[in-house]
Amino acid sequence: MPGSGTRTFLEPDHYEASLRQTQIEIVIALSCKFKARLTWAELHDLQVLRCEEDFPRIAYVCLEPQLSFVTFPARSASLPVWGGTELRRGEIALHGRGERLHQSTPGSFMWNAIALDPVQLEQYGRALSGKPFSLPSEGKILRPSPRDMARLRRQHAQVCRLAETKPKLLAHTEVARAIEQGLIETLVACLTDASVRADDPIKRRQARIMIRFEEVLAEHFREPLHTAQLCKLIGVTERTLRSCCTEFLGMSPSRYALSRRLSRARVALRDAGTDGASLLELVRGFGFAELERFEAAYRAAFGETPLTTFQRAPAVRFMNP
Repeated sequence: MPGSGTRTFLEPDHYEASLRQTQIEIVIALSCKFKARLTWAELHDLQVLRCEEDFPRIAYVCLEPQLSFVTFPARSASLPVWGGTELRRGEIALHGRGERLHQSTPGSFMWNAIALDPVQLEQYGRALSGKPFSLPSEGKILRPSPRDMARLRRQHAQVCRLAETKPKLLAHTEVARAIEQGLIETLVACLTDASVRADDPIKRRQARIMIRFEEVLAEHFREPLHTAQLCKLIGVTERTLRSCCTEFLGMSPSRYALSRRLSRARVALRDAGTDGASLLELVRGFGFAELERFEAAYRAAFGETPLTTFQRAPAVRFMNP
C-alpha cells in the first residue's frame, strides 16, 4: 500500500484486502460484529502499520516471505494469542519468513507491525549492534529491555500519528529518512539485546497441524466436512485435532470450519446484488443443503438473517476517516 494514511472498515474482507496490500494475508474466521481502523506508512526501507480492531476475532495470518515482520501489541487491555501462545506485556514477535499462524483476540485490540527486507534487516543488525546477527528460520518471542520497548512504542506511534494527521510530511525525503533511521536503530536494539522466550516443541508440532488444517479447509471450502473426515485428510487423530483447535482457536474443529464457510457465504450474499444470483443458489454453493439450518447458524454468527445481508446495498463497504 503506497504512501501513508488511515482508513476505517466495517467489513472484515475489505480490511483483509487492505492488509493484503501490505503483504499480510489475513482471513478473519469469526467476528459477529466488525469495525477496524488501519494506519500505514511506507518509508524508504520500512513499512509501518497499526491495526485497531473493535471486536474479538479469530484469524489465520500468512506473512509474505519477501519481508521480515516484527509485531507487538499496543497498550491495550487484551493481549493476542499468536500461534497458540499468549503474548505477554513487553514482548514482541519476530516472525519467520513466510510464517503462517493463527491469531486470536479476546476483545478490542490494537496491534502494531514493522516490516522490511530481511537482507537489509540483517545488514542493519550487524552494523548497528557490532555483532553477528541473522534472522531465525522460525518465529521467536522476544522481551526487549523496558527502555528499548518504550522507545519502540513511542517512535512507532509517532509515525502513525503523522500518517493520520500529516501524511504529506512523511512524503518529504529528509523527514522520512530521519524518522526511519531512529526507528531502525531502536528496532535493532530490541532484536539484538532482548531475551528469548524458550521454544516449545509441542507448540511447534501443534502449529504445523493447524497449518495443515487450514490447507484442508481451503481445499474443501465448499464441502461440509465432519471432524472424522478432517482428521483423515490431515493425518491426525480426532483427539489431537480437537486439542489443537481448543488451544489455538478456543473452539472445536467443526465449529471453526463452519465459521469459515459462513464468513465466505456472507461475503457472497452481500455482493450478490450485481449478478442476480438467488439466495438458495448461493447457500447451496457453500455446501449448505438445508436453508433453515443455514439461517439459524447464520443469525447466531452475524446477528442478522441471510436475507438481510442479501438485500443490503453493496456500497456499504468501508468508511473514510
